[in-house]
Amino acid sequence: MFIKLFLISLPVFFVIDMVWLGLVAKSFYRDQIGFLMTPNINWVAAIIFYLIFIAGLVFFVIVPAVEKGSWMYALTIGALFGFITYATYDLTNLATLKDWPLLVTLVDLVWGAVLGALVSFLTYSIFTKFFGT
Repeated sequence: MFIKLFLISLPVFFVIDMVWLGLVAKSFYRDQIGFLMTPNINWVAAIIFYLIFIAGLVFFVIVPAVEKGSWMYALTIGALFGFITYATYDLTNLATLKDWPLLVTLVDLVWGAVLGALVSFLTYSIFTKFFGT
């Protein structure tokens, strides 16, 4: 079940996050932390993050949601997982980096929760539609 859920969640996560990063919030991040951003994305690091984040989401949130037969579990615990994981990054940056904007931290915490909730709920929904519970 883990592999199926992982393979479903990969494109779901990628599409949602690319819409956020590439369309919705692109200018926000450039305006807020452009002075820290590299002109060339380190795709190896980005892919490793995506794989680890998605594996954690599947293991800790989506598999238990499917086992419980609860889309609400996927939605709420997915939001909590996203919030906690993004808080780790953003609050560490706020604590250790000079001039890291509080606004970026706040936006990212909300985004982490939304991303975790959406990916978990959509993956759960797709899986249960095609494979049952």
